[in-house]
Amino acid sequence: MPEFPYLTMEYLATAVILLDDESRIAYINPAAEYLFDVSANNLYGLPLQQVFTYTEQLASAMQQAVHNNASYIEHDLTLGTHAHSKLHLRCAATPLQFSKSYLLLEFHPMDRPLKLAREEQMLDQTQASRLLLRNLAHEIKNPLGGIRGAAQLLEQELEKPGLREYTQVIIQEADRLRSLMEKLLTPQNATHYNALNIHEVLERVRSVVLAEMPEGLLIRRDYDISLPALVGDKEQLIQVMLNIVRNAAQAMEGNGLIVLRTRIARQLTLIKRRHRLAVSVQVIDNGPGIPPELQDKIFYPLVSGRADGHGLGLTLAQDFVSQHHGMIEFDSEPGRTCFTVLLPLP
Repeated sequence: MPEFPYLTMEYLATAVILLDDESRIAYINPAAEYLFDVSANNLYGLPLQQVFTYTEQLASAMQQAVHNNASYIEHDLTLGTHAHSKLHLRCAATPLQFSKSYLLLEFHPMDRPLKLAREEQMLDQTQASRLLLRNLAHEIKNPLGGIRGAAQLLEQELEKPGLREYTQVIIQEADRLRSLMEKLLTPQNATHYNALNIHEVLERVRSVVLAEMPEGLLIRRDYDISLPALVGDKEQLIQVMLNIVRNAAQAMEGNGLIVLRTRIARQLTLIKRRHRLAVSVQVIDNGPGIPPELQDKIFYPLVSGRADGHGLGLTLAQDFVSQHHGMIEFDSEPGRTCFTVLLPLP
């Protein structure tokens, strides 16, 4: 490990990578791990070109810094990793001299102001969506009671016991929908928050979606089993992840790959609050992607990319995540769509 106070960099919000004189990674701080979605333990000693793509601009900036023995800033840099096809960054390269030569790279995402503006817009949109959903829930709740009552009366008139299986399906689904409607009408402070393991939530969702879909769907796990417990409403989080994973499976028509990935996220801002630690849950699929004309309004109620879609799944997911003081982000292009749910830890 280099002879400088690297421990102070563990707590920086700025992404930092230190290279040795052979352009191999000597140190990477937690902020850089989160920005590039990589693990530091797997990168030490690797050449920079082996970790990133689109490194021509970065190599040029590094050469300028070394040649002039002074900091050099590249204001519009593009880098790619295995998790992100392209990241737009500002990079400062600074030569350092200790027992041997090092090069310090500092990365700042260029889209941070845009992200803050998007969070503001999403908060306003969530409030409007919540009001619409509460009105819809109010209108749906009464007919559900009539459907359930009619199914119970019909069950009493059926002569064949085997037919009662179908009335039980109607009654159970009516109860499930009624429970969902009551949750939409319940004040936020009435939710049931307890310590929970996010992987139990994902395993429940995985089993449900695989049972619904044909054999052509593969759901792969990429879990960080060292994640600490969350504090949240388990049923709400199951609904969040179920809506996202089910959307991905339906977009691929049940044939394709979905990856469920969990990681720890450090030093990030969610809804104007700084959090030292958060859980990052990614749902990545290799489907056709979200049409560009829908990407700005994908969380709006009644907006769906499918003819048979009701357009409420992501709206509900966003509402529930917002109640947990978290955020949902997504990045989509043909062949790769990634939804990231960020949930702050206590």
